Amino acid sequence: MAAIGNIVLVMNAIETTGVVDAQHQLRLDKPLPIAGQSRVRVIVLVPEEADISETAWTKSVATSPAFDFLKDAAEDIYTAADGKPFHDQG
Repeated sequence: MAAIGNIVLVMNAIETTGVVDAQHQLRLDKPLPIAGQSRVRVIVLVPEEADISETAWTKSVATSPAFDFLKDAAEDIYTAADGKPFHDQG
């Protein structure tokens, strides 16, 4: 829902895919299920150029001060005897 002054607009979301062409124009893979002409609001999600590697991510989490509270012995509430082993069948 969006509000413009005293007017409330109800908006529906449609997720689709497409490409940005050489002229920087968005070209959708499939037609939108919208009857007739209509103004739309567009949010474009662009993938990162390079995803962070799992090793780099793990290292940054392990060294981040945001997780220092986990070093407190009071946070050690589980032991190896807790739970059952999980063996992935996949």
